[in-house]
Amino acid sequence: MTSRLGARGLTLGYDDARTVVEGLDLEIPDGQVTVIVGPNACGKSTTLRALGRLLKPRGGSVLLDGQELARIPTRRIAQAIGLLPQSPVAPEAITVADLVSRGRQPHQRWWQQWSQEDERAVTEAMARTDVTELADRPVDELSGGQRQRVWIAMALAQETDLLLLDEPTTFLDIAHQVDVLNLVRQLERTVVTVLHDLNQAARYADFLVAMKNGRIVARGRPGDIVTADLVAEVFGLVAVVVPDPVTGSPLVVPGAPVPAPGASPEKEEATPQ
Repeated sequence: MTSRLGARGLTLGYDDARTVVEGLDLEIPDGQVTVIVGPNACGKSTTLRALGRLLKPRGGSVLLDGQELARIPTRRIAQAIGLLPQSPVAPEAITVADLVSRGRQPHQRWWQQWSQEDERAVTEAMARTDVTELADRPVDELSGGQRQRVWIAMALAQETDLLLLDEPTTFLDIAHQVDVLNLVRQLERTVVTVLHDLNQAARYADFLVAMKNGRIVARGRPGDIVTADLVAEVFGLVAVVVPDPVTGSPLVVPGAPVPAPGASPEKEEATPQ
């Protein structure tokens, strides 16, 4: 497996001195969609932030093309890695077209502020995320789902070989979730994304990473690692895993729901005599 992006002995934490990720080793497969899953506060978004150099490691390192990320100039990183964080904030009153255009900043120089290549990249990114008709609308007037698609368009306009997406389906209805994940599958680049929905992760990932308590519990093809035992270990959920009737990927079916308090058991139907 070839890998341009990876981590060695990565230890991460925040200002409160709490260690979130410890001793993590990870290779991101080139040209594939890698999905990181796990329970809340397990370190998956923290790991993604470190891969995009938004968080400085306490120990270990993130490597891009064999070089420590911390030693690479910011512009070069921005030309190689696109990152969409979980809750991005747009400048007040900025229009959709202007925000998507900001994805081209790493490719510009002081003597060439805008080019036909920039225009093409922005136009294509807006078309692929279905926000072209919103071009002149202020971002802060859009619905949550529309804003999310605009942010994804900006990340696509950056045209990096590596794309990191933290919860890209947040705020989207089920139809747009599917649209976004189908789009991710069609990008023909290396993608790393964090998802909460294990079934979506199993369906759309080439390579799945399951985390718990800041460590990797399992990694590999979804069909090889998603089992009832893994779901119980990582999520504490009793479930069965069956083939998805559409894709054949693992489909996690939770156990029977707990009856509501005071609910009486269903009566058996009388058998006709």
